[in-house]
Amino acid sequence: MRALVAVKRVVDYAVKVRVKPDKTGIDLNNVKMSMNPFCEIAVEEGLRLKEKGHISELVAVSAGPDKASETLRQALAMGADRAIHLKTDLRTDQELQPLAVAKLLAKIVEKETPSVVLLGKQAIDDDSNQTGALLAGLLKWPQAGCASKVEVDEGKTALQVEREVDAGIQEVKVPLPAVVTADLRLNEPRYATLPNLMKAKKKPMEVVDASSFGIDLAPRLQVLKVEEPPARAGGVKVNSIDELIDKLKNEAKVL
Repeated sequence: MRALVAVKRVVDYAVKVRVKPDKTGIDLNNVKMSMNPFCEIAVEEGLRLKEKGHISELVAVSAGPDKASETLRQALAMGADRAIHLKTDLRTDQELQPLAVAKLLAKIVEKETPSVVLLGKQAIDDDSNQTGALLAGLLKWPQAGCASKVEVDEGKTALQVEREVDAGIQEVKVPLPAVVTADLRLNEPRYATLPNLMKAKKKPMEVVDASSFGIDLAPRLQVLKVEEPPARAGGVKVNSIDELIDKLKNEAKVL
């Protein structure tokens, strides 16, 4: 049984992003990039399924420019067996949108025939939370989104998944093949050690031109303007409850 895990290269979560002067997007020059945190969790879950003997091979795939290979190398260093780089010059935070990514992944699924596709539930740059659902729809596969626990049944024909919903934890059973998107509580990703980073350079990585699939990758949404959030105003001390209520009612207008 093979598993496919999709990973995305994004601005590191600890970086304070800068907006371009023309407000057309985020400035990516000289900014630290890393693997999307939710994608790291998906990779870790694939590795745990492999260590338990449920899958025999974990294949990492990413769409993006040349430097997306760095993110794939990280997945290989964590323990993935091989990687597929879908090369494109489109900006992955604005121009390469979820529908296009889902269509590209569907082509890779047709080629690799995995039993399960793992993805992060969303990327921290666009927060779309759409790619997993779109991929499942294109493949006509069942899906379990926002997974906080994944188990394989004895016959390896279905997954028992606990998923986080507004009301609490929902338990579902999905037959294989299936799409699973990872939530934060699914696991704690392992670190890619230096020896494993060196070994990852020798693992196979296939580079495929994303345009070779004949898919329309044009964005469906246009970003009109990107602005920094307004500066947070300072707090105000009040001398009494009556003054607090007055300010909440007449100034903040929340009462």
